[in-house]
Amino acid sequence: MSSGVVSLTRNGFVAEILIDRPQKLNALTVVMLEDLYRLLLQLDEDPEIRVVILHSAGDRAFCVGADIKAWADHPPMEMWRSWVKRGHRVFDALAGLRQPVIAAIQGPALGGGFELAIAADLRIAEQRAYFSLPETGIATCPGWSGSARLNKLINTSLIKELVFTGCKIESTRALQLGLVNAVCAEGQALTKAREMAAVIALRAPIAVQLSKQMIAANSGENSAMTIEAMASGLSALTNDAKEGVDAFFEKRSANFTGE
Repeated sequence: MSSGVVSLTRNGFVAEILIDRPQKLNALTVVMLEDLYRLLLQLDEDPEIRVVILHSAGDRAFCVGADIKAWADHPPMEMWRSWVKRGHRVFDALAGLRQPVIAAIQGPALGGGFELAIAADLRIAEQRAYFSLPETGIATCPGWSGSARLNKLINTSLIKELVFTGCKIESTRALQLGLVNAVCAEGQALTKAREMAAVIALRAPIAVQLSKQMIAANSGENSAMTIEAMASGLSALTNDAKEGVDAFFEKRSANFTGE
């Protein structure tokens, strides 16, 4: 079984994450999840990167989620530790990345692949792409935060239909529902994602990143962290902040002026 590769390339202000396991429809293994998590941590701390593009190899699928052969024989507790918890950690890191993330979806996004796509901020899908949550057909449930994030994008009844029946949402309907931002011709998703990334990269990066956190907080995601981060950042710009640090190192009482 091929383990697959998750790789990172940088081009100026834009980074691209490639999920490269086309012979297995880009199904994710434990190793691939760990590699993706490591790359996300690197990007979150990279001051040069302003936009991230997430895409996958081949033309048969964007991602079909977890590799069933890799987890099917796990006992329940190992399934929870190795797959559910790890997947949540990785997908939460993707959704919480400081930079905007654009997913270029060239084919079907199924199960965890669908959940991977909606963890991005923006999605561009080719006409042949479709979305589905087929997990109940193999006696399991969506496990990588898809039901929670979908609740912010589409209505609950449709989420239930997706989960209960495993039905497909074609790309054109996904656009109507707001699941994707644009639909393009075959072979054009990555090109369109790069064009959008170039536009975003020209805008003020701090303002873009703060806006991303603000929008996420307004939807109920990481609101405490966002408020604390913005408050800390604002206070760090004051004269009082400089005075406080100086006083600490000079071992004297600070003289705060409220400025």
